[in-house]
Parts: sequence; structure tokens; C-alpha cells
Amino acid sequence: MPDASQFNTDRTYEDRWTITFSNPPINMFVPATIVELGALMSDIEADPSVKVVVFQSANPDFFTAHLDVAKAAERPEALGLWRDFVLRLSSTPVVSIAKIRGRTRGIGNEFVLACDMRFASRQSALFGQPEIGVGLVPGGGALEWLPRVVGRSRALEIVLSGDDFDADIAERYGWVNRTLDDGDLDSFVDALVRRLASFDLETLAAAKGQINRFGMPAAAEFQSSNDLFFPLLALPGAQARRAKIRSIGYGVPSDFELNFGRYLPQFGRSDDDDADTQPD
Repeated sequence: MPDASQFNTDRTYEDRWTITFSNPPINMFVPATIVELGALMSDIEADPSVKVVVFQSANPDFFTAHLDVAKAAERPEALGLWRDFVLRLSSTPVVSIAKIRGRTRGIGNEFVLACDMRFASRQSALFGQPEIGVGLVPGGGALEWLPRVVGRSRALEIVLSGDDFDADIAERYGWVNRTLDDGDLDSFVDALVRRLASFDLETLAAAKGQINRFGMPAAAEFQSSNDLFFPLLALPGAQARRAKIRSIGYGVPSDFELNFGRYLPQFGRSDDDDADTQPD
């Protein structure tokens, strides 16, 4: 089992854990992140005391930036490990809650969608699936979760636009359970977690299992999107789009990473198109 260097697990209370993600500088998902999440899932499944887990970020600007596609391409089996983690997280008797501050894009958004509940800071949370802008489709669950969570038309808007969506729109769409003022987020989630932990695990598990019959995608559905990811990455259009992001702050603290959605349209322009070459 690898060292869980990207995750700190607070087990002060044996029935409710808080797991904090930290992969400086911007909480990129890399294959090691996925491996560590699988190990964490094994810890959760092996402990009969835990009833609720809360996932949060140590970085106030980024809950999760997105997948490091170049590193993922070096380990294509990582997406299979991701699919397994998502299925385990969604089906475990333990209740999972995402407490979201900062940007939550790509696989980060797919992560919070796989959690049972999502609560977001009204002031700082931002959501998006930017894959289309770099010639890809979401391969980690967004195409399966979003139609169930927000409906077909809004799922198409989110995925096909590749844009960023603020917390208020996410709440209006049903993307998150609710948004709260940043100063109220921790206390609200803490109170909910204590309430859930006061109930019996067996009853929590039974209720979650029954609801999962209607809201949880099957493994084959996840796999069908997973299978599209790397073939699309090899297409010339995707290669050309990805080449354009390498010199503008990809993977580091930058205006590009802060405002990913605003930059995406320019990646489809030819190099000699001098109209609107910068985001607004």
C-alpha cells in the first residue's frame, strides 16, 4: 500500500472521518492520487466503526484542478482503477460528503458527483468539465452522473460548453445539495455529520442501498466512457489543442488554471486568427 501522501485522514472520531486532499500546488489528480484513493477506500471498508466520511481540500482555491492527462496517458490502467474507486465509494454503506471550496473541474467534479452529498461555498466553489475544449470527453463518470443529477439538457450544457459554473448555478441545477456562505459551511456540514453518525450503520446502509437502485450508474456505463478517453486523446485535433495549453500555465498556479473555462474557445482557433485571442 502506498503512503497516503496526498491525503490526511482525521480519525479523531471513529465513526466520522475527515479526509483532506493536498497535492500542491493546485491539487492535480495524477495516477498516484487514484491509487491512494483506492487504499483509502480499503481502509474505510475495513473499519466497521466509520459511518460518515467528509472529503475536503487543503487548498482554498482548488478542491481539485483536474486530471494530469500526460501522466494518466503513461499509466492508462489508472482510469480502470478510478472506475473501481467510484463504484466502491458509491456503493459502500458509509455515507460520503464533499465539502467544496475552490475550483472543482474534470475528474474533481466526477469525484464529488460520486459522493453521496455535496455542499459548497457560495463565495469560492466553481465547477466544470473542460474536457471538450481539449478534444476529449469526460471519462471518469460525468457522462453517467450528470444526466441523473441535473437532467439531460443541463448535462449537455455543462459537458458541451466546457465552461465554469459558479456555486449558485450549481445549486439551482441540483448539481450540489446546497450552497452556503463560506463562514457557515463547516458548521453546517459538521452538524449534519454528527446527526448522521447518531444513526445505526445498518439502517443508513439499507436506505442508501435502496436509493442507489434509482440513481447509481452501472459499471458498464462507466466503462463505455472510459473506453473513449484515450482513443480521442490520440486524434490530431486533441493533440493540437493540448499543445496550445502547455505554454500558458497548465498545471501550475496561473490565470489559466484559475479561469480554465474562459480560455477553452481560443484553442479551436487557427494560429493566425487574431480576433479575440485572449479571454475576456
